[in-house]
Amino acid sequence: MQEIISNSSARRHENLIQVVQSYYQLTKPRIILLLLITTAAGMWLAAKGEVDPLLLVITLASGTFAAGSANTINCIYDSDIDYIMERTRWRPIPSGRVKPRHALFFAIALAVLSFSLLTVFANLLAAVLAMLGIAFYVVIYTHWLKRNSVQNIVIGGAAGAFPPLVGWAAVTGDLSWAAWLLFLIIFLWTPPHFWALAIMIRDEYKEVGVPMLPVIAGDEPTAKQIWVYTLIMIPFTLMLVYPLHTSGIVYAAIALGLGAIFVQKAWQLLQSPEDKKVARSLFKYSILYMMLLCTGMVIDSLPVTHHIVTAFGDHLHSWMGSAVAVVSSIYQG
Repeated sequence: MQEIISNSSARRHENLIQVVQSYYQLTKPRIILLLLITTAAGMWLAAKGEVDPLLLVITLASGTFAAGSANTINCIYDSDIDYIMERTRWRPIPSGRVKPRHALFFAIALAVLSFSLLTVFANLLAAVLAMLGIAFYVVIYTHWLKRNSVQNIVIGGAAGAFPPLVGWAAVTGDLSWAAWLLFLIIFLWTPPHFWALAIMIRDEYKEVGVPMLPVIAGDEPTAKQIWVYTLIMIPFTLMLVYPLHTSGIVYAAIALGLGAIFVQKAWQLLQSPEDKKVARSLFKYSILYMMLLCTGMVIDSLPVTHHIVTAFGDHLHSWMGSAVAVVSSIYQG
């Protein structure tokens, strides 16, 4: 297959901009954005809403390099099946625009840069966690699970849950229960998110022999699993409020609202498991859900939010006290 990739569809860059674009595409930037949002959420929670701007920039840049490294290695490893699937055939490696060995050098450089920045500007724990994220994604998910186990996404989802740990460790130098809860939330969110996509492109996975759950078990069992994981995930998102008390009422309201919509969409898929439009709707919403959930964590952690909530609570308490006094005077009169 590699010979086919090298000879049948090789393309050449015409200028430096195209070279940059090809290497940029290797990093899968659309995936990285969501990872950075979860990293930022971990940092804001750990810093109680007051993050050092320089540390934030360095950590997000390092996270970008680490994720880009992992995604580039994934592109190298999956170049054979990427060539078969029309959706991915024109990625840089299967199209011949970037040679695998050059992509590997690029991935190593990104990983070294990420580790160095986190070690110097944050701490060794954050740097090690970033490297563990790369290793888990490349070795456990891409190499071991993706083509060999129907549970590939369930276990492999842990790779995408490392960023908030990196963010938390960058701020505090350690990992609390709240940090591990963030890890667990993303771990539980990954199967519904990715299985919805897998239902949409089931035939492509079947064509290249990747044993995604819809390919092996069918759409209906997959929809049931999505429903179960969704119901399990929602209560864990609220544990940041109680018993951990890391987030407050603003986050709780946001999490409940977003969770209710997630449950509704998962239920709709459960009723129509073969409807790709419903699966697409759930997939797209799952991305928005995680982005808004993390945004809710950030907003709730801000000192200004605490001041507003406290002031509102004081006014509400005062108003209720006045109301009770008025009612009491009426009855006494």
